[in-house]
Amino acid sequence: MSNNLSLFSEKSYNNNDHLSKSDKLLNIFEDIHNHIYANDGLSSQEAFVEMLDILFVKVFDEKSVESSQFSISASEYEIVQKGGKSDKFFKRFNSLYKKTAEYFSDVIDKKRGFKLKNSTLAYIVNKLQTINLSESSSDVKGLAFQKFLYSKQRSERGQFFTPEPIVKLCVNFLKPSTKDLILDPACGSGGFLSLVAHYVINNTHSKSNKKVTDFIESRLLGIEINQLAAKVAKMRMLLEHNGHSNICVADSLSDWSELNLELSKCINNGGSFEGKFDLILTNPPFGSKGKIRDESVLRRFSLAHKWISKSKGYFSSEQIQNGQVPDILFIERCIDFLKDNGRMAIVLPNGIFENPSLEYVRSYIKSRTSILAVVKLPYETFVPFGTGVKASLLFIQKSPRGNLDRNNQNDGSIFFGVINKLGYAGNKNGSPTYLRDSNGRLITDKDGSPKLDEDVSNVIEDFDKFQAGNFTNGIEDRYFIKSSDCRSRLDYDFYKPSYRKLEIMLNRNGEHLGNVVKLVKRIVPKKKYEGKEVEYVELADINSEYLEITNSTNMFFHDLPSRATYILKEGDIVTAVAGNSIGSRKHMTALVSKAYDGAIATNGLRILKPVGDLDPYYLLYFLRTEIFLKQVLRFRTGAAIPAVSDDDLLRIQIYLPDKKKQQQIADVVKKGFELRLRSRQLLDEVDIGVPSY
Repeated sequence: MSNNLSLFSEKSYNNNDHLSKSDKLLNIFEDIHNHIYANDGLSSQEAFVEMLDILFVKVFDEKSVESSQFSISASEYEIVQKGGKSDKFFKRFNSLYKKTAEYFSDVIDKKRGFKLKNSTLAYIVNKLQTINLSESSSDVKGLAFQKFLYSKQRSERGQFFTPEPIVKLCVNFLKPSTKDLILDPACGSGGFLSLVAHYVINNTHSKSNKKVTDFIESRLLGIEINQLAAKVAKMRMLLEHNGHSNICVADSLSDWSELNLELSKCINNGGSFEGKFDLILTNPPFGSKGKIRDESVLRRFSLAHKWISKSKGYFSSEQIQNGQVPDILFIERCIDFLKDNGRMAIVLPNGIFENPSLEYVRSYIKSRTSILAVVKLPYETFVPFGTGVKASLLFIQKSPRGNLDRNNQNDGSIFFGVINKLGYAGNKNGSPTYLRDSNGRLITDKDGSPKLDEDVSNVIEDFDKFQAGNFTNGIEDRYFIKSSDCRSRLDYDFYKPSYRKLEIMLNRNGEHLGNVVKLVKRIVPKKKYEGKEVEYVELADINSEYLEITNSTNMFFHDLPSRATYILKEGDIVTAVAGNSIGSRKHMTALVSKAYDGAIATNGLRILKPVGDLDPYYLLYFLRTEIFLKQVLRFRTGAAIPAVSDDDLLRIQIYLPDKKKQQQIADVVKKGFELRLRSRQLLDEVDIGVPSY
């Protein structure tokens, strides 16, 4: 059965309240939820589910052509509250519930029924019966439901929420219209769909225009695999947009034949949905909680196969990977959903934009689409929703040819931006943050409401200027590059103007480290060291200021951590490639002295051996300069433990002045080591005459 409630006739409720303030409805929602929680022995989650089902019954009843059944008389209510049973009330309500469950069969299980006590059910019906949700303001209902939803579900089902400022930015970047067929294939609680509908309504001349109604009813579709999330999304759309709810409970990664069949039940669009959509806005599930390992699923996706790097790029092999994270599979499926020249906004973990191991994914994206924009999100974006994942937004346009065309990338421009302030704090409650003047007073708008401290609006404004061709390039927080200058990375940090200026300078006066040094990897021979006591050097054992190892730990070989990897020799130059300090002033670099010859070092260090005529003391000097550290920051990847790959380390450019200047610097560094050595010797020779004992 279609889920379009506009098929029902509109009817008027006598003596009903038309809600004018969202707080009134929010209080009613809160009262009902708390009553269930306190009186029926259900968890907060279970109480939420029961309340959702009752709201579906309420909405169904308001739209039904039959006379009102969602009601309880004063006498019936009194009987139930005194412990009796009103057969007429329960017969009437159960009949209404069965019809509702049949109509919303995808999100309501009519066999399950309600878990509520008779008195609780009577309390809820009595509380809601005088309210007309259908004829109340959509803004009032929507705001009340959102507040209630966020307060009750933030911690328990946070993965189904995308913060509103992020949704707002995506919608304003893509600028949907009534002509677009739009999809969110992982719609969660319906945030993208709801704001798309609001945007179209607010940007259409007549808000009662039939085009708007037809758009929401037949051109806006959401898919959600989780039934509870789909139920939330469906209710949200029902309340905010008066009866139109194209939410399909399905797996967006399923076989096309199965998926087309399920989607055709939700929206009357006919045929295959592959290559059908003008716009996609989505926040797919990230892979931090596990990979998809079902071979029948993996076999459908190119990005689930192993990819081979060759001189002309990456190529998919016949071999299937052991598993793939869902966000990567969603990238491919979303591109397949798009029609030629269709556009997409998608939230993705930062690793997809930067990690060397995922370069094949970026190659795939660029081979099938044009990159329009990348916006980096702050760490606190998802903290109030139960996760600290670091993410960015990717905006792409599908290339006219849907096949893999490796010469497809156009020579347009790519907009890069970063959001620093979202208007809420990175705490569990997502507390609003407001602008204040120099005296700490709140800054208000023309209506007297405090202004949020956010820069999302600035990013939207600059993107609009960029699209109009009047954006001034070179601002550190927002800039653009030619797509022909886009390399293997897609992250905002990599292309920042300050880094690009440094790169231009180094191209004139520098050389890649890989051309002047080689990596030495003396792997520990286990048989030689078994049963012996060894010295172990960690990152923290290095004094970054004096470029020296100052400590080590004596331990038996079998007690060494798994990261103990390399044998050090006197004269080695080591530098850190992992850890939170890399790229900072505390970046660990050292010259190995005789005292630590033969020690075993962590794999968080790399041994660099100069080749040719590069003086090792000049190399030591360079490894502590801002020029080196900025490049480490540019190349480092990883959220939990930042790291620089060996390939990227060797791509870093070393600044090389003329030979005379290099030698002068090397002599100063060497002299510094000699003076510190002499200082220690002098201290060791001091004798204050304390007798031995």
